[in-house]
Amino acid sequence: MLIYATSNRRHLLPEYMSENLSYTHTEDGEVHPGEVIEEKISLSERFGLWVSFYPFTQDEYLTIAAQWLSSFGIPQPDIDAARPEALVWALERGSRSGRVAYQFARDYAGRHASAA
Repeated sequence: MLIYATSNRRHLLPEYMSENLSYTHTEDGEVHPGEVIEEKISLSERFGLWVSFYPFTQDEYLTIAAQWLSSFGIPQPDIDAARPEALVWALERGSRSGRVAYQFARDYAGRHASAA
């Protein structure tokens, strides 16, 4: 398997003002960049692979939070009881992601370990 990782930076090569002198404008205002600019932009489009990270569903988020809680030694009855708190945690942070589930589990396990 071969994985390419790219940045969000569209222009990977330096761009100089002198290269922008080749812009021409039509009567309706359309801009046509010169071939030098088009070649630089096409470099970022050649990979053909886009990786997107979508938010988890509520059930997926709760499953991941439960897995983290389990790995921190929280017993199953406490994991089941933590579900509403995990949902509030995600709501307060505006995200249901693996990172948020991990942060919740760490916080929850830490609070319950110090209370025990």
